[in-house]
Amino acid sequence: MADVLSQAQIDALLNAVRSGEKDSEASAEKQEKKYQKYDFSSPRKFTKDRIKMLNGIFDNYSRVISSRLNARLRSTCEVTVESIEEQRYFEFSNALTEGDVLGMIDVELKGQMQETPAMLFIPTSTALSMMDRMLGGEGSVDNELENDYSYTDLELKLYEDLANDTVRVMDRSWENYVPIAFSYSRTEVNPTLNQVIGLDETVVIVDLKLQFPNLEGRMSVCLPGEVLTNVFAEISRESPLRRTAAEDKSDEIFDKLRDSKLEIIAELASAQLSLNDIYHLNVGDVIDLGQPKESPIYLEIGGYHWFTGKMGTHKKNMAVKIDEVCYQLDEQRSE
Repeated sequence: MADVLSQAQIDALLNAVRSGEKDSEASAEKQEKKYQKYDFSSPRKFTKDRIKMLNGIFDNYSRVISSRLNARLRSTCEVTVESIEEQRYFEFSNALTEGDVLGMIDVELKGQMQETPAMLFIPTSTALSMMDRMLGGEGSVDNELENDYSYTDLELKLYEDLANDTVRVMDRSWENYVPIAFSYSRTEVNPTLNQVIGLDETVVIVDLKLQFPNLEGRMSVCLPGEVLTNVFAEISRESPLRRTAAEDKSDEIFDKLRDSKLEIIAELASAQLSLNDIYHLNVGDVIDLGQPKESPIYLEIGGYHWFTGKMGTHKKNMAVKIDEVCYQLDEQRSE
């Protein structure tokens, strides 16, 4: 039941409108900046620089397939990158229905086939419009199209041919970074039953906007995080500029580490005493450590035994002479 305003509330509302307070409040709400929530349970795997690189790659790819679709569909088609987001695979798969069709893309990186395939998704309405143009139609969209629409065998064949032609030119956009090849593998009719990637695995979703004279559609490319990790690692190895920058950075880090100070603890032995014994200790009392005075002393750095040495004096000061390095002895024992 709707709330009924009293006369006092109505008068207050009218006064606020006349004075302009209501408009200022509305404009303040509109100007309030909204921030995207960050999920700390699922930290981002790829940096902004990596996403920016992908944006440049697929921006080039959008121009390539734009001219290709213009010739293939005999119609004006403008393709642009709408968004590139890092997500979990379940966010992508939950948006699919039983009637959708998913194209599998094999990825070959420097002659080595990747285990996890990439995926191409074209919504049913967009795909049917493109097929209609391929067959000489105007690409009109059926507004009464059911959500669970199933492709016919002929439509599946046309879809596969269209997707294969789209994927074939995808590797051209990566030529300036790393030698990589994409090939259309197969078509999944019911993607909800086929889990090629773990639901919690990281993927990058590239959404492309397709603009036709009488239709605005989209196309999505799902890139597995495992494949992108291998690709970015190969790009880092291939780029001499990145390698040189990394070396310069490492020298700078080591220069700062050389000037840092560490606490070194020399330990002859240890003994365990009760609180009552410690309470009754006096000057001159002797604590038996169970070790002769000639026993080696351990030099401890950061909670680890790094060196062994002997107690002595140097210029009338207590000193320790280093005999051996502990981690080298551990390596010899393990061998």
